[in-house]
Order: sequence, then C-alpha cells, then structure tokens
Amino acid sequence: MLPDQLFYNTGIFTYIWLLRNDKPASHRGRVMLIDARKQFEKEPKAFASKRNRMTDAHREWIEQRYRDGWAKGYADEQVKIFRREDFAYHKVSVVFWQTDEQDKPANITEGYEKACTAANVGKELEFHASELTFRVRVKAGNGEKTITLALTPKDNAAKKIKSAFGDRPEILSVEWTHRDYVQDDEYIPHGEDIEAFLKREIAKPIIRWEDSSQLGYEILPNKYFYRYQPPTPAKDLLAEFWKLEKDAEKMLEGLAQ
Repeated sequence: MLPDQLFYNTGIFTYIWLLRNDKPASHRGRVMLIDARKQFEKEPKAFASKRNRMTDAHREWIEQRYRDGWAKGYADEQVKIFRREDFAYHKVSVVFWQTDEQDKPANITEGYEKACTAANVGKELEFHASELTFRVRVKAGNGEKTITLALTPKDNAAKKIKSAFGDRPEILSVEWTHRDYVQDDEYIPHGEDIEAFLKREIAKPIIRWEDSSQLGYEILPNKYFYRYQPPTPAKDLLAEFWKLEKDAEKMLEGLAQ
C-alpha cells in the first residue's frame, strides 16, 4: 500500500500486487501486506493531484521488508502476513421474516404479479405458512366486481379458487396481503459458523439460506493496518479553546491601542 497523491490524475492511495506462480514453498498459501503509506517526500511543486513522490530510499525500505518479512519471528508494524483463507468469505443468500416496531409479524399489501392460479397460490401458502388474503378484480357481465379470498395453509387452494371464481374468470387485477419478508446477501468470513452468524447478526426468523458454490476473496489493507486513535479529552479541548480566546483578546487589545 503506497502513499496517496503520487499520480497526476488521482489523489487516492495506490496498491501494488505481486503475483507469481513459482512461490517458494515457505510462501505458499500466505499473503504479505506492507503498509508504505508514509514512505514519501513532498514534491517541490505540485502537479495537479501529484503532490508526493517516492525516492530510491523509500523503494529500498519496501524491498527490505519484503525480503526480511517472511522470516520467522520478524516483527514490524508495517508488515503483516496472513493465510490465504483469512481473506475468504461466503456469499450467503438469506430470506427472513420482517417484523414491525413491536417485533410482531409485519404484513404488506401489494399487487400480485403472477398468474392467480391454484398452483401459484398453493406455492405461496407453502412458502408463507400463514394466512393470505387475495382481492381479485374480475369482469362480471357488463361491469366488474372484487372477490376477497382468504386462505390458510390448511386450505385446498384449487377448490377454494374454483368455488370463489367459477370456471376461467376474466381477471382484471389481483392484490394480496401477506407476511413481509426480506431477501438479502450476507458476506460471512470463511471459518465462521453460518447458522450462528445469521442468528446473531439478523436476529429475525430465518426462512431459508443458501451458500454460494465458491468462496469469494476480498483484501482491505486499511482494515488490517488501522490503529485506533483516542479522541482528545474534553478538558484538553476546553483548555485549548480558552487559550485561543485569551490570545484573541490580546490581539484585539493591541489593535485598539
């Protein structure tokens, strides 16, 4: 990870990746990260976004740590070695029930985009495992009417639909009320228990989840070299404030004389 403001058209930090197929046996399955963000000097004159530059001394600093950093017992805050699996994650598709502000099951009313057939309604009943209400607007003679159909998981969907609509009604629109749910993707670190993670992080009744067939990998150098800096204590900030206030008063007194 190199300093920012090294190039003309961007001021962001730069990352250089070294990849090789003929790694020494001692390096295989391992990844070295080097934090070289402080290895720069200021340009005598800025060129667009380019305000910093690296000298031979800075490049030698990086090379030395790459050569020595693999040795057992080597210690340097700017050098860290990880297992390849440390960057792996599972992309898990999860569906879970939504709840309201009282943590009760939340219902939603919306248009039904699928065909209102016994097969589709039966699948909805099996999935939701709760009562569903369909409001179906159908053509009736020279006009139209709305039929409300309440179904429970124990009902025979085909029988109730035929009883309510008759044979082959001309359906104009369908609106239904059902228990609300959320579909989302969770990125779970490799090695974590997926079920335990979902239970802890989502804290909602899980309908189902499915892991992706392949692991994903993500390397975030900022994350691994982050160092917490405690905020300045309030008493120190107040002391600095009053000091600046007194300095300002003295300046104003000087101007008035």
